[in-house]
Amino acid sequence: MTSSATGLPNIYSVELSPPDISAYAEGNTGVPYVWTFDSGSSGPHVAITAIVHGNEPCGAIAIDWLMQMGLRPRQGKLSFAFVNTAAYEAFDPEVPDATRWVEEDFNRLWGDGVLDDPDRRVTPEVERARELRPWLSSVDLLLDIHSMQHKTDALIIAGPAAKGRRLGRAIGWPGIVVTDKGHAEGQRMRDFGDFADPASDRNAALVECGQHWEAEAAEVAKDCAVGFLRATAAVPADFAEDRMATRPPRPETVCYEVMGPVTIETDSFRFAQDWRGLEHLPKGTLIGYDGDRAIHAPHDPTVLIMPSRRLWPGKTAVRLARPVDA
Repeated sequence: MTSSATGLPNIYSVELSPPDISAYAEGNTGVPYVWTFDSGSSGPHVAITAIVHGNEPCGAIAIDWLMQMGLRPRQGKLSFAFVNTAAYEAFDPEVPDATRWVEEDFNRLWGDGVLDDPDRRVTPEVERARELRPWLSSVDLLLDIHSMQHKTDALIIAGPAAKGRRLGRAIGWPGIVVTDKGHAEGQRMRDFGDFADPASDRNAALVECGQHWEAEAAEVAKDCAVGFLRATAAVPADFAEDRMATRPPRPETVCYEVMGPVTIETDSFRFAQDWRGLEHLPKGTLIGYDGDRAIHAPHDPTVLIMPSRRLWPGKTAVRLARPVDA
């Protein structure tokens, strides 16, 4: 197995216990670990996905919670999918960064033609993406649950179109909504097909629930799932009200627009400071170096979105954003 943890010391404790998802392996759609429930009434196909990255258990915890309550849609269809199960099943709390993927990042495979390229190396991630694609193509509204490398306020990644920001606002939890165009390395699942098309009613949100293994990330994942299911009318407006009454109130929405990612070009990228995310920097502030090239904050303020610890050529080191009206 290729480890995504190479050179990364473990700086955070593992507070979450990934649930056993083997009971969900058969699915009910013909695709392993994918479950779809049909209300018999017209309405959108709403879906929640988790463990696109195998070392991010909060989404598995949230879907397990929803499945155990026997949730069914009040209209349309409702799906739950556990995605990169091979990486998830290899998770080791002693080396928690080592199973983000098996051989490559599942969340960079969704650009046009990537999965159909006959010359492309067939990895476990490619095989699973090809298996999931017909089902994913039927989804109208998607919530993809993730978590982050650093302990940073949770946020929704709303994709490149204004419709993504509207969905993020409607979900409500967490209150930070970031519009962006993704990564140079490859296209995310949340940007697949019509999800990123401004002219389409299909829409998707990716939520980053906090640090990968902090206990609160699982609670944020549940909060966001509740907000998403309510916003899409897949469930009644008071769904899970008893739970939400015990949680912090719905926050005020704050929006940021990513003006561009910093894509690493050399083997010697380093940050000028130990950035953790959501820092608001004055224009001109030194952010870091890519080889000999200095990278400065391009506008005032420049908001740092999810600085990475995986500082390898081709990867996104950080995304540079600015505040925008909600």
